[in-house]
Amino acid sequence: MKKITLLLFSLQFGYLAAQDNPNGTQKDSTKANELQEIKIVGSRNSKRTVVNSAVPIDIIDVKSVTTQSGKIEINELLQYAAPSFNANKQSGSDGADHVDPATLRGMGPDQTLVLINGKRRHQSSLINLFGTRGRGNTGTDLNAIPAAAIKRIEILRDGAAAQYGSDAIAGVINIVLNDNVDELTGTITYGMYSTNADGDFPAGTANTGDNFLDTNADGNKIADGKSFDGNSVKLTTNYGTKIGDKGGFANFTAEYLNKEKTLRPGFDFRRGFGEASIESFNFFVNAAIPVSDNTKFYVFGGRNFRDTDAYAFTRNNPSPRIVTDIYPNGFTPRITSLIIDNSVSAGFRTKTASGWNLDISNTFGKNLFHYYIKGTLNASLEEASPTEFDAGGHTLSQNTINLDLSKNYDSVLNGFNLAFGGEYRTEQFTIFAGEEGSYATYDVNGQPITDPLNQTIPNDPNTGEPRPGGSQGFPGYSPANEVNRSRSNVSLYADGELDVNDNFMVSSALRFESYSDFGSTLNGKLAARLKTGGNINLRGSISSGFRAPSLAQIYYNLRFTNFSSSGASEILLSPNNSPVTQAFGIGKLNEEKAINGSLGFTASYGDFTATIDGYMVNVTDRIVLTGYFDASALNIGVDQAQFFVNGVDTKTTGLDVVISWKKKFGDNSFGATLVGNINDMKVDKVNNGTLDEQTFFGEREKAFLLASAPENKFALNLNYARKWFDAGLAFTRFSEVRLLDYQMYEDVADYGTFANQIKAATDTYGAKIVTDLTLGFNLSKNTKLSVGSNNLFNVYPDQQDDWVEAGGYWDAVQMGFGGAYYYARMNFKF
Repeated sequence: MKKITLLLFSLQFGYLAAQDNPNGTQKDSTKANELQEIKIVGSRNSKRTVVNSAVPIDIIDVKSVTTQSGKIEINELLQYAAPSFNANKQSGSDGADHVDPATLRGMGPDQTLVLINGKRRHQSSLINLFGTRGRGNTGTDLNAIPAAAIKRIEILRDGAAAQYGSDAIAGVINIVLNDNVDELTGTITYGMYSTNADGDFPAGTANTGDNFLDTNADGNKIADGKSFDGNSVKLTTNYGTKIGDKGGFANFTAEYLNKEKTLRPGFDFRRGFGEASIESFNFFVNAAIPVSDNTKFYVFGGRNFRDTDAYAFTRNNPSPRIVTDIYPNGFTPRITSLIIDNSVSAGFRTKTASGWNLDISNTFGKNLFHYYIKGTLNASLEEASPTEFDAGGHTLSQNTINLDLSKNYDSVLNGFNLAFGGEYRTEQFTIFAGEEGSYATYDVNGQPITDPLNQTIPNDPNTGEPRPGGSQGFPGYSPANEVNRSRSNVSLYADGELDVNDNFMVSSALRFESYSDFGSTLNGKLAARLKTGGNINLRGSISSGFRAPSLAQIYYNLRFTNFSSSGASEILLSPNNSPVTQAFGIGKLNEEKAINGSLGFTASYGDFTATIDGYMVNVTDRIVLTGYFDASALNIGVDQAQFFVNGVDTKTTGLDVVISWKKKFGDNSFGATLVGNINDMKVDKVNNGTLDEQTFFGEREKAFLLASAPENKFALNLNYARKWFDAGLAFTRFSEVRLLDYQMYEDVADYGTFANQIKAATDTYGAKIVTDLTLGFNLSKNTKLSVGSNNLFNVYPDQQDDWVEAGGYWDAVQMGFGGAYYYARMNFKF
């Protein structure tokens, strides 16, 4: 039996990654045997393991992570476990305040494919707008999957579109669900954030009522007199039971999370700056039922329900957006949402008499995102306006039928595996309208405006300006915004892996995809692994890839108000098939195309192991969201227009590093791991045609794109364990990030030159080190108490001025703006 090295791969001592290393030490033989039998992502060879793969694959033991870390959501876990994974908590970004965008290797949120038990996971119906990372992208909502239901997470850090299809440009995340039986486990976790924000802020107080956040005369400081906020309670339970005596099982997970808002210092136009509150309930099941000696029926899936609540931008007096009889001091609307995520996958897996492994399955998933705006009003209704509105929402559903066959031929050299199959996938995207008051503008008689020439809009008595319609904070979707679009996709693939001898393996893959709405693609991949000696493996790959434009990117549309320190403007986000879009010379969306390459090695010397992998990802026709075009001349009731476009070509190069040491002295166990990522993304070309580049995709938009690919991230993780006690100390260094603020929308003449304007608009967030500490105490055989802190020393990003995107003193950068988080957790097992 070959040996496999288990690398401690975390910010807390419980994170686990299994790296390619044929001669590392093994924690115990049972674990070695277990991992040797794992069929990993990135290969359809049932005999392929992490140790002999040709591409870098990380395995994160989520059970260890969740018992020995203060992170309560999957995105947080991966942010600190995987070197090139980045996720951001947002504020003031509408729907993105409720669903965190996440990226791998600096690519877009929709350029990483997510699988559950090897089956394609559906994406969220939300598309990221405003100042979020991944602007213009959809993505998979990883936080809709309860951590307590997960056995391990496999991360393939390599382009894999030729193997798995669209979205796998940056890599693949495969979530493997629990299959344990005859065991009841659970956790109770309580945590809270310190409100002692690190910065130089004017003194003040805040009333955190639904309608308005008071401030002092300067209108700058968020403070409510509390020492802690963002209080969170998380309850989880997992139970598994056997079915029959041939390996059948059913495993059930329930998870409840209640997390309050955090409020941090913001400016007068954003007095509710902070993270959204979340109340969620998850239920997941994973089951397999033997049908015969060689056949099993399997089913897995679950339901996630989330009720979220976030503050929008403040409406201050005097303004036509305020009705003083309702809110005499102005108000801060709240964007709340109900998010429901359902999924189920079922199929049969069998082995034929001739040795073929056959898997046929159907997977369905649907995401619903429904907006409800509270503490708001429709100003055109004046005193008659309600203060809550159903603003409508959107859905995305996906159904995938898979047929996969594979067979291993031991007699061909040292082994040859052949796999082929097909997939048929349908997708449907909808936008549904809210109630009339959420989107309509009313006349002086309280009737919706249908004839602007003959109906009079009421004026604000203080400013004399017409009162705008729609719910403040987030305008509802109107019948004109409604969408119901679908498409289908057929794909065929074949791949093979050949072990030429004990030292050399080569693999290849070819995949054909045909979409009903934009055409077909053909992509290939070639990878190899070479053992050069007893301690070193070389590995590398090259592949082509693609990502189809999402239905949301093609058809999403919205009319909204954009707030900055200079005021408000009305924006139309026009769908790709709109005459308005065509009038600006914006072409039809096509697929993104990519070339991936990687080269790396694994090494082991005594108690030390190391993996180093370099990568290159070149993407052409990358889909992005443009800047704002002047639309006042079109007489469509808005100031500016914005579009989805195949706007840029990017080149990304980088390096992933994992170096680990582990030693045991009697009853004492020590470990140290250094994990890191170095990344360099460049915008190689802007595909603006005859349109003005700075408006089409200017320096500000480039900065947001590049901020999704920070220059580096390194973590040093130290751990110790002895009998009933264990401890983990981790240091994570986040690199410098630069963003361009709203000063880029000012007249360049105010700054003398364009270069001076860029300099003035640049917000630099210097490199910071965040410290995490965990202490664990085994109170009995079945119970464990853990206490600790994330960001122990309350480190914040560098403070900025009032031109920032989110209206607080910080933008959404990788290290977050929540400050120190303290927690206690009790784990039990029966």
